[in-house]
Amino acid sequence: MLALAGAVAIATSVQALDAERALSQYLRDHWGSESGFPGGPVYAIAQTSDGYLWIGAEKGLVRFDGLSFRVMDVGSGAHAGPAVLGVAGAADGSLWARFRGIGLVRHRAGRVDNLLGDQGAPRSIVTAMDRGKGGVMLLATLAHGAMAYRSGRFELITVPGKLPSFVISLAEGANGELWLGSRDAGLFRVRGSQLSRHVEGLPDLKINCLLAMPAGDVWIGTDRGVARWNGTEITQTGVPAALRGTPALGLTRDRDANLWVAAGARGLLRVSPDGAVHAASEAGRSLGHVAVTFEDRDGNLWVGTDRGIERWRAPVFSTYSVAQGLPADASGPVYAAPDGRVWFGPSSGGLFWIRDGRVHQVTAAGLSEDVVYSIHGGGREVWVGRQRGGVTVLRVGEDGIAAERFTQRDGLAQDSVFAIHRTRDGSVWAGTLSAGATLLSQGRLVTYDTRSGLPSNTVASLLEARDGTMWFGTPNGLIARSPRGWRTYTTADGLPSNDVNTLFEDGVGMLWVGTAKGVAVVQSGTVTAAGASEPELRRSILGLEDDGRGWLWIHATDEIVRVNRQALAGNALQPGDVRRYGIADGLLGMESVKRHRIVTQDAQGRIWFALTRGLSTADPARADGRALPAVTLVEQLTADGVSVDMRGPIRLSSSRRRIAVGYAGLSLAVPERVRFRYRLDGFDRDWSEPVAERQAVYTNLAPGPYRFRVMASNSDGLWIGTEASLPFEIQPLMRQTAWFQLTTVACTALAGWGLYRLRVHQVSRRLNARFEERLAERTRIAQELHDTLLQGFVSASMQLHVAVDGLPEESPARASLGRVHQLMRRVIDEGRNAVRGLRSASTAPHDLEQAFAGVQQEVGIGTATYRVIVEGRPRELKPMIRDEVYRIGREGLVNAFRHSGATHVELELEYGAKEFHVLVRDDGRGIDPQVVRGGSDGHWGITGMRERAQRIGATLKIRSRADAGTEVELRVPGPVAFGRQSSGWLPWRAAAAAPQPGDVTTSQTKTENHP
Repeated sequence: MLALAGAVAIATSVQALDAERALSQYLRDHWGSESGFPGGPVYAIAQTSDGYLWIGAEKGLVRFDGLSFRVMDVGSGAHAGPAVLGVAGAADGSLWARFRGIGLVRHRAGRVDNLLGDQGAPRSIVTAMDRGKGGVMLLATLAHGAMAYRSGRFELITVPGKLPSFVISLAEGANGELWLGSRDAGLFRVRGSQLSRHVEGLPDLKINCLLAMPAGDVWIGTDRGVARWNGTEITQTGVPAALRGTPALGLTRDRDANLWVAAGARGLLRVSPDGAVHAASEAGRSLGHVAVTFEDRDGNLWVGTDRGIERWRAPVFSTYSVAQGLPADASGPVYAAPDGRVWFGPSSGGLFWIRDGRVHQVTAAGLSEDVVYSIHGGGREVWVGRQRGGVTVLRVGEDGIAAERFTQRDGLAQDSVFAIHRTRDGSVWAGTLSAGATLLSQGRLVTYDTRSGLPSNTVASLLEARDGTMWFGTPNGLIARSPRGWRTYTTADGLPSNDVNTLFEDGVGMLWVGTAKGVAVVQSGTVTAAGASEPELRRSILGLEDDGRGWLWIHATDEIVRVNRQALAGNALQPGDVRRYGIADGLLGMESVKRHRIVTQDAQGRIWFALTRGLSTADPARADGRALPAVTLVEQLTADGVSVDMRGPIRLSSSRRRIAVGYAGLSLAVPERVRFRYRLDGFDRDWSEPVAERQAVYTNLAPGPYRFRVMASNSDGLWIGTEASLPFEIQPLMRQTAWFQLTTVACTALAGWGLYRLRVHQVSRRLNARFEERLAERTRIAQELHDTLLQGFVSASMQLHVAVDGLPEESPARASLGRVHQLMRRVIDEGRNAVRGLRSASTAPHDLEQAFAGVQQEVGIGTATYRVIVEGRPRELKPMIRDEVYRIGREGLVNAFRHSGATHVELELEYGAKEFHVLVRDDGRGIDPQVVRGGSDGHWGITGMRERAQRIGATLKIRSRADAGTEVELRVPGPVAFGRQSSGWLPWRAAAAAPQPGDVTTSQTKTENHP
């Protein structure tokens, strides 16, 4: 160790890197004829406010949405070919296109206007075009000079014939002056009504392109190099030497202040803000003849060539790999020092650092032959944990790097040091693979292991918190060492896993723990598992870093994500709180190996990731600036495969069975990552799940109004744009109209009513026939009983009476025979009553009232007050029904007179519209509940009443209460009871329940026994 102390490290320069992003770090996509681009050589590129990219090409005007090309039919006119030489987006969202020949059109909302013909403008070839300030479109014509299109009118800027050569380029300066570049006469400036020519200092008189800078200077591109107007003169002072002889066909200044030069056959050049010039050929592929460059709203650079178009993107991540001089395998620990150096140790071995655009390797202390597991430091010290060589400290000075080494011989627990951490007081903790952790402080080395309180001798991560607590991550849990002692946290305390990979403390003092099964946060001694709703955050977490903007950058096993820190800590993640990064963001790969610290932040705020495919760095400011919303558009509506004009109210016939809506989300950075959510108001209950498809299909929509709504995420997966909508109406067929349906319902109801009336008539006729048959049979039986049985009893009774009268008064047989004679008289009376019940005389309707009125006198029982009440207009009852009603009512009256002991008895007859109602009530002693429920031996009158009511389809209710009297209620449906049915609604149930010849009726009687 003493021999190594003060040794100077040998720093070997490997390869220079740009201070800014290298051209090879841009992501390039090319579209030519082989990949679907239909336009041929490209001459101009522009973008409209709706997000579409427009390309002026040899084969016409091409529209591009990021995924597909479409050659637009613009009808340029008879004097112009298909080639489009210039395009420009206007302030009103329209697209202007000029053709080779006489042709100038405006494309707006699907409509094409021929401006040089329809608007009455002078017919002339448009040689240059650009969008000016205040919504003005600037043009240069062959015959009329410079013109401006303002408020629907063309206005002359220069007097026709004053320009000695036609204009091929123009630009409006920062102070409102107009610059005109001619084909062979130099540069012209228009201020007010004054026209001045400038040729002094120009490399060439042919001015291909002009670029007005915000500071007021104007860059001038010619066939022989680039010059600039500095406010007073044309000069090449301040122009990089590499551009002074290079042809410039197009100039573009991007948002990073880079100047891009379309250099024709020499390809594409980039001039960085520091003046460095780099050619696209340095990136390893020739572009061909570059004619135009353009930066879109998302910051993408579009390059037009004779082979098609290219998109150059400056992604979120810049990756340094073999092409920039890094070793083939760059994965390992990474540490950003305060002096601007970024130190890293590839998994293949060695120690490297990057600063000022150069990569250096440290070869001192045997570091080039060892694998570096961990790097940390502070001030001018860099501490390195090694696979076999223990711990090495590098002290960086003005004249070199001094190295000092500590091994197991010096008291280190083990020479395999996986984690190293320098505390704020200068002490150093070294966590080993299998022997615990050693503290190096003030020349002393103290080792802590499982006997000291560690749950494992393998230490994977170390961290000193701002409160002085020392944290240890091990495979058996998380340990905190503070003045209060040791405390261990495991899954029982809330960790997703006991296997802890990495530790990180953010700017607000929260401790983040990356485990083998997810991430957790420690606040005030409480552990909370976080991000369970995100699959990426349930994987093995290898690195964590806070960017100071409220976002936590997380490196999982094969994922890199940026998460809203506060939402993650509260387990309240919402859409937009998680951003996933991949190959399309500049990463060459996302895999890494497990090391102590593989994610770090440098002094400029950039986040560095050590990955297997290189060393990647992300600028959080650039990541935030990329969050532009996608422009959502409804592009097409088809009905059964036929395109529908969407410019006016849309009305579709319901005979169209398949409705398809095509839509687009314009985000040209990574359009394949755009997702859509849609809903159809009037059909869908909620938004659809995010989908990549750009068409929604609906079939068999019912007539009515609808509104299709769609939202698109941007390339970063954020739903921050506005929705697009398309209202339309499905018009009903004749059979679907309300009046047709009402008419159908009315006709159906009338037909049903007619069938019902026919059915009632048929049922009534059959019932009457059956009643007549039964009445005739009963009359016959009554005649036979009267002529045979009753006459025989009467004769026998008379003979017995004569015999009794002939016996002496004192004869013992006289009393017995007298009793027999009385019994026979009773039988004769009952037989006559039965015959009377079987016969039905032709009586008027009111005779039923009279018949009931004579019941008391007929039976000759009781002294109760009795009355008969009639409600409604008496109507004729069917004979069968009338007889059954009489027998039921008479039985009820006889029971009241004979058994109740009542003082008042009433019978009520009600002739209703829908039924015939009979009610017998008394105030007697009531009926035994057993008798009411089902009769008993010797009491069959109630049972007979129920059977009679059932036969005629009537409802019988008996209500009785002890010491409170009895009510017998009979209800007969109108269609069953009355001989002639009055007009009115007849319930089908009543008619259907009427008895049929030979059937047993289905109407049920109901008995209520009230307490």
